[in-house]
Amino acid sequence: MVKHLVIVESPTKARTLKRFLGPDYVVESSIGHIRDLPANAAEVPARYKGTAWARLGVNVERDFAPLYVVLPAKKKKIAELKKLLAAADVLLLATDEDREGEAISWHLGEVLQPTIPVRRMVFHEITKPAVLAALESTREIDQDLVHAQEARRIIDRLYGYEVSPVLWRKIGSRLSAGRVQSVAVRILVDRERARMRFTPAEYWDLEASFRAPGGKLFTARLLSLDGRRIAGGKDFDPDTGELRRADVERLDRERAQALHAALGRESFRVVSAEEKPFSRAPAPPFTTSTLQQEGNRKLRFDASRTMRAAQRLYENGFITYMRTDSVALSETAIRLTRDAIRRTYGEELLSPEPRRYFQKVKNAQEAHEAIRPAGDEIAPVEAIRRKLGADEARIYELIWKRTLACQMANARGRRLTVQVANGGGAPAAVFQAAGNAIDFPGFLRAYAEDADDAEPSAPGEAVLPPLAAGDAVRVAELRAAEHVTTPPPRLTEAALVKALEESGIGRPSTYASIIDTIERREYTFRKGTALVPTFTAFAVVALMEEHLSHLIDLEFTARMEERLDAISRGEDQTLPYLRDFYQGNGEPGLRPLLDQKTKDIDPRAVCSIPVGTDDAGREIIVRVGRYGPFLQRGESTAPLPDLTCPDEVTPAFAGALLAAREKGDEPIGTHPDTGEPIFVKAGRYGPYVQLGAATDGKKPKMVSLLRGMEPESLSLATAVALLSLPRVLGQDAEGHDVVAHPGRDGPTGKRGADTRSLSPADDLLTIDLARALALLAEEKRRGGRRSVSPLKDFGSVPALEGAEVRILGGRYGPYVTDGSTNASLPKTIEDPASITLEQALELLAAQRGKKGSARRGGPAARRRAARPAPAGKKPPAAKATKKLPAARAAKQKKHA
Repeated sequence: MVKHLVIVESPTKARTLKRFLGPDYVVESSIGHIRDLPANAAEVPARYKGTAWARLGVNVERDFAPLYVVLPAKKKKIAELKKLLAAADVLLLATDEDREGEAISWHLGEVLQPTIPVRRMVFHEITKPAVLAALESTREIDQDLVHAQEARRIIDRLYGYEVSPVLWRKIGSRLSAGRVQSVAVRILVDRERARMRFTPAEYWDLEASFRAPGGKLFTARLLSLDGRRIAGGKDFDPDTGELRRADVERLDRERAQALHAALGRESFRVVSAEEKPFSRAPAPPFTTSTLQQEGNRKLRFDASRTMRAAQRLYENGFITYMRTDSVALSETAIRLTRDAIRRTYGEELLSPEPRRYFQKVKNAQEAHEAIRPAGDEIAPVEAIRRKLGADEARIYELIWKRTLACQMANARGRRLTVQVANGGGAPAAVFQAAGNAIDFPGFLRAYAEDADDAEPSAPGEAVLPPLAAGDAVRVAELRAAEHVTTPPPRLTEAALVKALEESGIGRPSTYASIIDTIERREYTFRKGTALVPTFTAFAVVALMEEHLSHLIDLEFTARMEERLDAISRGEDQTLPYLRDFYQGNGEPGLRPLLDQKTKDIDPRAVCSIPVGTDDAGREIIVRVGRYGPFLQRGESTAPLPDLTCPDEVTPAFAGALLAAREKGDEPIGTHPDTGEPIFVKAGRYGPYVQLGAATDGKKPKMVSLLRGMEPESLSLATAVALLSLPRVLGQDAEGHDVVAHPGRDGPTGKRGADTRSLSPADDLLTIDLARALALLAEEKRRGGRRSVSPLKDFGSVPALEGAEVRILGGRYGPYVTDGSTNASLPKTIEDPASITLEQALELLAAQRGKKGSARRGGPAARRRAARPAPAGKKPPAAKATKKLPAARAAKQKKHA
């Protein structure tokens, strides 16, 4: 019998394939990439160390040859694969059917060096028919896709490793630049700049409630006066607050109130009533990008969370491949979907003819089917929730409903527009009402697509009573309303993904990691669902706009993407493209551009963001410093509180912070017990009280103001009470101290390690022992600061005395934890959910070996000390301290 070795990327995918293949197939996972460019100097092979290009991992001196190294965490895995390969007759590389998957297969071939036949096996859904069909139609590795992925990897490495050091030197450490990430940051900064430029405009209008002949009320808004249209919000320039055009009438308070008085006595008649039918078609099925957008809009999932859930659904055989640009459905999928609609909704809600969707996708090799449920049957959502979890169930339900909707009938209805005018009075006033009526819901029974930046419906956007021209209507109520224009909304994650896709920048499959990166680098933070750029992002964008402008130009970046796609189709070559990018061809290349421009960059200039001037004409600037952004006005400075939105930093806001900072140097009084001065100061984390002045040998006590306290109105008595925190309220029955504690995440009652959050009705400064004990007696709510959904939960592990082992998402990436030890996942692991329990335990053991056993008095050391020595053996003697050379000892003493 011929023995086949099948290699996939993920253990979950491997387990699913094993269900469909017989005993002659051994299925094993590579757990993602096995080779990559070196991540740091330590990974560079010794023979290349000292070369000028080694830090890049790309030999820019010899045709941009990449230096691939086996990932340290994969050496054991490669040994396992080689052992399995030795017993096989055929090697089947069944990695994902995109550029990344093609590259993984190519790297496997390069490292394993098989001497047996090698074939590429691809499928876009992990179901038995699809897998068996793939076995019958294997192919060679697509070298064009491999070259495209390699070119993309090299470009991203050159961009990041060459530009990032400029940011470190000119702005600050821990910053990074990237071909797509820098453009994404610029898009966010441009929107925030528009908000900062925005000038609000005030305008008024009139809204009337009319009673129709049948007695029903409907609402209409003033449309025009004497033939001139009444100005609305879109008629004002957002930068100046002035009207864009002269042929509209702007109502102010006085004019609106005068019209209110005059028109309330007028009689009105319907002058026109137009009814137009409309039909609305469903959206096409999901692509990677639209799934991320709808996951964010409907479920409030970020792109990473959506893609993690989709990955697990795919690997378990529930959906088709989740990285696709195509909206097409196979004929089989169309038939199965239409059958499901008949069963679920009936024949009347089925589209008359099958819908076939097409999209202009230049990269045909990656234009698979759209994302849809896999297989011949729709899996029950509850079954998915039980097997995989809540996130997967919700994403699956979204995909299922969107797929059903795309083959359902159009929604049909009527749009009625009515205009009502006064009976020849002066001025001639025309009110307008609009309303929709859905006569046939069609696909809306299953799914309605959400929109970005959706505006609220205008008043009167409802079903209107039957009306005809000439009908007399009576004013039931007339209201004069004031309006103020609003700045352009910040981008949500869905809106940013849409902007990147529409600009042709990046690949949808990379958007999740890009957004994760710009958050991790603190280029943005979230306010609700909106992404807010930080002042650090402003400094980075200012530097690149002034000195490296084409590197964050949307059209330039889109052209780069087009050439990478052309390489994947075999229409372009890798080497000419890399030479053009790095050395230049008509446009300046990256290396000569950096050589020319870096010396011209003034760090102070790019790190200064003008705010405006105060009442005295003094300029106020935000500066991005080593410890965060701060305000400067002349010689005065003040830190900006963390998570301050740039558009909120107005001259008035900045002036108040600077004044508070200056006032903070003057005490508000002295402490009654110690006689030390008490100051109210403004810091990076908000206002706080300080006891005594800072000296070289003493750090003064500082306590943040509680929520709702204002620095300007803080009394001396309240400041003294704050400085008493944390406050011992007394002891419990066992003699343990009970403490009123400010807490990092809000006021708490504390007893040892046991804490309970205070309720809004409790006052930290006055709470007594009885109330604190009552709180501590309550059952502790899970979640603490925030509830974290595990990326994978292994449950209770007997080998760890019942400790629960989980994989969680952290600020610096996913990690495995047993409740007491945390171990970061290697960067080579692309899907945290693919980790096995054995791997998790190995990571935890390695982390305990690095920290617990090495730390004097740490948990591991204490466990060893408590463990009795085996019979017949003496405890190991303490190791003698190695004597340091005199020069080194002196140096350590100096730095101690």
